[in-house]
Amino acid sequence: MHIVLPFAAGASEAGAQALHSLRLPQLESLLARLQAGPKTGGDELSLNLPHERVLAAARGWTLDDGRLPFASAQARADGLLVEPGGEGWGLLTPTHWQVGREQIVLREPDELALDEAESRALLQAVMPLFESEGWSLFWGAPLRWYARHASLGDLATASLDRVVGRAIDPWLPDRQAARHVRRLQSEVQMLLHTHSMNQVREARGALSVNSFWLSGTGVTPRFDAAHDEPHVERRLRAALLAEDWAAWAEAWHGLDASLMAELLARVQRGEALSLTLCGERYAQRFDAVTRGAWARLTQGWRRVAVQPVLESL
Repeated sequence: MHIVLPFAAGASEAGAQALHSLRLPQLESLLARLQAGPKTGGDELSLNLPHERVLAAARGWTLDDGRLPFASAQARADGLLVEPGGEGWGLLTPTHWQVGREQIVLREPDELALDEAESRALLQAVMPLFESEGWSLFWGAPLRWYARHASLGDLATASLDRVVGRAIDPWLPDRQAARHVRRLQSEVQMLLHTHSMNQVREARGALSVNSFWLSGTGVTPRFDAAHDEPHVERRLRAALLAEDWAAWAEAWHGLDASLMAELLARVQRGEALSLTLCGERYAQRFDAVTRGAWARLTQGWRRVAVQPVLESL
């Protein structure tokens, strides 16, 4: 068993303050019984988040920032025919860009509450813009559209979760490399601005779908069903991306009382498991190791301070 926990720590000052409010006794006891490995990752400006790099490594992918091919993997999971190699794939997420005086912020796509009929109608509306440029578009789910085009094999893009709730400018693809994408975004925005579906949505008080975010780009890797796929626990995501630190701390305390307590019990029974804690900069893996009887006994008296561990992520 390998559990990956994204968004275990935030990089902002407010996030650091919230971290010091945490009381996680089960995690403290668990970490005392696990062997810490080296941290992996980079910084909060990398295009892919640390937990995405952990997943990519588990799948045997080359760790090329911004070119981890999650789109093609998810498209295949959604039932689309995806062959290794060939043209690149990208995930097109329908989004609402909130325009302010000084910046444009990408709202959480889940806030759209987009249903299948609306999603399919909007995709059909924008599809000719892409097809005229030689792109192929596919529907996977209300918030998952897919694009296939040769240019997507080498185009670096930022993960959607890097951008949600934040100004988009620092995360837009390189202007030269992504000039076609930027032009398509402009054309899509103009088309959607007057689309009847958005008029209906706005009339009922819903957010309009006024753009898309491109992510998960890269060349389709060879799929290996034998790889050890970690389980990603996402209960901290929504609160951290919304910077709702009270809700984030509450979610952490819930995880400590449930998942961390379960993992601690498994380790105490001698089961093999791994836990990878991921912040916005780094990930650190902790593994159960075989210890002698005296070591197992004295571990029951020890705790590892959680705050320094999480602060380092």
